[in-house]
Amino acid sequence: MTPPPPPSFLTSLKDLLGPKGWSDDPDRLAEAATPWRGTYRGETPLIARPAATAEAAALVKLCAQHRVAITPQGGNTGLVDGGTPHGEICVSMTRMTALRETDPFNNSLTIEAGATLVAAQQAAEAAGRLFPLSLGSEGTATIGGLISTNAGGVAVLRYGMMRDLILGLEVVLPSGEVWDGLSGLRKNNTGYDLKHLFAGAEGTLGLITAATLKLFPRVQAASAWVICASADDVVSLLAAVQGKAGDSVTSFEMIPANAVEMVITDIPSTRDPMPSNAPWRVLIEISQPTEDHARALLESALGAAAEEGLIQDAVIAASETQSRSFWHIRESIPLSKRAYGTALNQDIAVPVSRIPAFITACNAAVRAVLPPADFVIFGHVGDGNLHYSVVEPAGAAAPQLKASEAAITRTIFDTVMAHGGSISAEHGVGRLKRDELARLRPRAATDTMRAIKQALDPLNIMNPGRVVSV
Repeated sequence: MTPPPPPSFLTSLKDLLGPKGWSDDPDRLAEAATPWRGTYRGETPLIARPAATAEAAALVKLCAQHRVAITPQGGNTGLVDGGTPHGEICVSMTRMTALRETDPFNNSLTIEAGATLVAAQQAAEAAGRLFPLSLGSEGTATIGGLISTNAGGVAVLRYGMMRDLILGLEVVLPSGEVWDGLSGLRKNNTGYDLKHLFAGAEGTLGLITAATLKLFPRVQAASAWVICASADDVVSLLAAVQGKAGDSVTSFEMIPANAVEMVITDIPSTRDPMPSNAPWRVLIEISQPTEDHARALLESALGAAAEEGLIQDAVIAASETQSRSFWHIRESIPLSKRAYGTALNQDIAVPVSRIPAFITACNAAVRAVLPPADFVIFGHVGDGNLHYSVVEPAGAAAPQLKASEAAITRTIFDTVMAHGGSISAEHGVGRLKRDELARLRPRAATDTMRAIKQALDPLNIMNPGRVVSV
């Protein structure tokens, strides 16, 4: 836990930001120190709420002068204890939400870090363009947080991760100096590409205050709910659909039958689009300039896959309402998993071709630790990202996972690495995965990250203890 700052510093900080720029209300402090899943609690003496880049810079400069640590926070939707303060000043970006510029001819927009993902999507739509990042928490997650964690979502297959959608950044460095790297350029080969230092750094190298983002032409989508007999068929289906539709495959989501059952049971107004005893469902989305083109391409791809015996059954959404009902099931899985209470959730990635072998090997390895363990495994198959959850055995008289948590977690991580994967695909590192990552990745990688951290933040005031220890 970071030691509390002196009262004199807090007085100076309050004077700097003015009455609207800070809060020490106990309820708001508790909310800022509790992530949305509520699985752990942090602590903060003060929430700082800068309203402009100049205020954010003055805030960081004051913290540097007094050696007071800060934790930047966006929508507080993180999952790895990266944005939860543990004694640090919580810097909330929720007052910095302005849309600074939209340039439809350059296919770009510049927006402040506290704006939500939905706000960026709506700004793009108003300009006749598309900002393609999409995920379940888009109404709460902020642009700064999404960049800091290099968020993924359901459209990575076509558009890439958050870092792939950034053209430029504005960042307050740990000294309080502002780096204005906002730019709409797609070609700028003038040395180190600094924006990629801050994407995925989880606030450990600087405070992101604004970003210039890539926009794309608007598209129309067609969606299908598909039944598959095995994980091998799911992976083969992906290759078959891509062979017909190319890069117009926007999303390819793998969903187990037990997750559908869980959602139907836990969440009102949901129903199974196509009941089946088969173990896997796939939610496919193809995007084209018109809906008719997208639907025709999807029909052709599924027809070819059916001839190869890769699918058991399928339904193509006949309306936007039906398509939304498919996505509602997929996006409700993380919410429904909370009913298990003690589920051990991991966000991992392996090469797409190794997904079936990984699932088989990891399930067996976990059951060697806890024989009655059950699983909920779903995710973005198109980019190899699985959300791998070990859940309490059905009908268990008492919770069993907690006693084996450390052994199960290490088993999962070791199996991921044995299959050429990563122990964090899109959620980041934070505090929860920092030490395991140091154990698993090459020593040279950890040493290089530590050297960058120490060079940019020698006082270690920017979100200390996250990503890499110093």
